[in-house]
Amino acid sequence: MEPALIALIVIAVLVAFILAKSVTIVPQAQAKVVERLGRYSRTLSPGLALLVPFVDRVRATIDLREQVISFPPQPVITADNLQVGIDTVVYFQVTDPRLAVYGIANYITGMEQLTTTTLRNVVGGLNLEGALTGRDGINSQLRTVLDGTTGPWGLRVARVEIKAIDPPPSIQDSMEKQMRADRDKRAVILTAEGQRQSAITTAEGQKAASILSAEGKKQAAILDAEAERQSRILRAEGERAALFLQAQGQAKSIETVFQAIHDGKPDQGLLAYQYLQTLPKIAQGDANKMWIVPSEFSKALEGLSKLGGGDDGEGQRSWLDVDAPSGGQAAGATQPPASSLDTSNWFDSNLPPAAEQPEAKISLSSIADQAGETAPQIPKPPPLSQVKQDVQESGPAADPRNRPAELEPPMDGPPGDQQR
Repeated sequence: MEPALIALIVIAVLVAFILAKSVTIVPQAQAKVVERLGRYSRTLSPGLALLVPFVDRVRATIDLREQVISFPPQPVITADNLQVGIDTVVYFQVTDPRLAVYGIANYITGMEQLTTTTLRNVVGGLNLEGALTGRDGINSQLRTVLDGTTGPWGLRVARVEIKAIDPPPSIQDSMEKQMRADRDKRAVILTAEGQRQSAITTAEGQKAASILSAEGKKQAAILDAEAERQSRILRAEGERAALFLQAQGQAKSIETVFQAIHDGKPDQGLLAYQYLQTLPKIAQGDANKMWIVPSEFSKALEGLSKLGGGDDGEGQRSWLDVDAPSGGQAAGATQPPASSLDTSNWFDSNLPPAAEQPEAKISLSSIADQAGETAPQIPKPPPLSQVKQDVQESGPAADPRNRPAELEPPMDGPPGDQQR
């Protein structure tokens, strides 16, 4: 090989080595500290940078991003002499690469030791309960101390977090018992509170139900009373209307009967015959135990016997006299004459009808003719307007049983001779 070629190759390699030493590339979010002849020269920012070969060199490459460091559990003694293990996490960022390289030999180891020392100082003034419940306070104090201490190192502590606080096993068992007792206590309190609220709600519901039930019963009683009152009013009005119509009907009936009697002009014989026709109806009925013949019956028979040809002498008494004592026939009583009308079999139901007995046929016209002037004069009935007015004023007076005595047909003989 020729010497010229060899020299050319050596020169090319030397140029390439020199170019490699004089050119450097800084990645994003990183910084490089450059020393010239062993002395700090400058800090390279991200991008392409040129160095003087064999004069400048890169001392360290610093990551400018926020970093997270988790430290192993550190034994810490609390104010109540209990040893607990605490795990911490520190979030920090390099703000000055020069100070991070020249301010401390190893800033990560220094951060760990500073965190442990500060943690023991802070937790040592707290008891276990305060350490367990006061994590936010511990984190804030740790960050303040670390940030103030690491400032000369070119570091900024963002925050410090405690991952776990592990008490001794015996303390953990006691804490579990205490926690269980506290939870049981809360459960009992909550159960009692729930029962109280349930009882109150139930009582209020029963109260509202009782009030509504009482209101319903009250309304029902009011409606029942109102219905009963309306029913009684309507029933009374109906009865009043019925009585009024019945009284009007009775008044009209009485008026018609009196008008018919007045128009017929009856005599004593006709009245006696009608009385005989009505008399057997008195004895009808199963409840009748005794039949007392009134004195008007004997008077009627006496009138008929006189019309049939009987003796009308004043000294002779009628053979139908019923005023005789029950022990026998009264003294002076005479037997009916042979020519008088035989009435002994009038009420015999076995005899044939009167129409088949020639001797019992008596014409009403002949009886009326023979009676003649002996028929009593029937008083003229009162006017219809007077009767209606009496019925409307008195009501029950329209009943034939309550009509005045002057409206009754006249009876023969004094009142004392009538048997009731």
